[in-house]
Amino acid sequence: MHVFGKESLRPIIGVVALVVSLFGLLICSSLQSQAGQSEKHTLLAATKKEKAPAGSAIVVLETTKGTIKIQLYRNEAPITSGNFLDLVRRNFYNGLTFHRYEPGFVIQGGDPNGNGTGDFTDPQTHKKRTIPLEVQAGLKHDAAGVVAMARSNDPNSASCQFYITLGPASFLDGNYAVFGKVIDGMSAVQQLRAGDKMTKVYELESK
Repeated sequence: MHVFGKESLRPIIGVVALVVSLFGLLICSSLQSQAGQSEKHTLLAATKKEKAPAGSAIVVLETTKGTIKIQLYRNEAPITSGNFLDLVRRNFYNGLTFHRYEPGFVIQGGDPNGNGTGDFTDPQTHKKRTIPLEVQAGLKHDAAGVVAMARSNDPNSASCQFYITLGPASFLDGNYAVFGKVIDGMSAVQQLRAGDKMTKVYELESK
């Protein structure tokens, strides 16, 4: 039997210490990687919760009576919803009012003049922008919460004013362009009156 002295054991001790150190680093690295993956999955899950259905977009109206979420029909009404989204992205609606309230019928807003006479003027061309009437058989004024464009007697005069129905209004079908519906905040819609304001309007998520 051999008896090893301290000098003989030093190389072995050094090797063991190195192995233990490397093993510790591997464990730390593995734990950090798992934590990172967990955080990534959490963020992805949160993002998925906010996404709108395919072919749509969600716009949030923060008003003096509460928050309203509107789902836009980008596939079914691409011209009308595209026009509305462009105005939202320009922050056009921020600070504008609802100027018309008809009990059981509609609440209307989005007029820069605040009285039903205004339109959107493109700051680059300095010209009024209007869009052609876009109606689809499947998009109807069949319930409260339907969102559509207001216009004058000219069918192709819609610009920036929109309304939200407070009840079914089938007599408007085929004459006014429906482009969305309220998916959250209908209680706030029902409380809106002429003079109430849109404090902030923005797109929540789109596909």
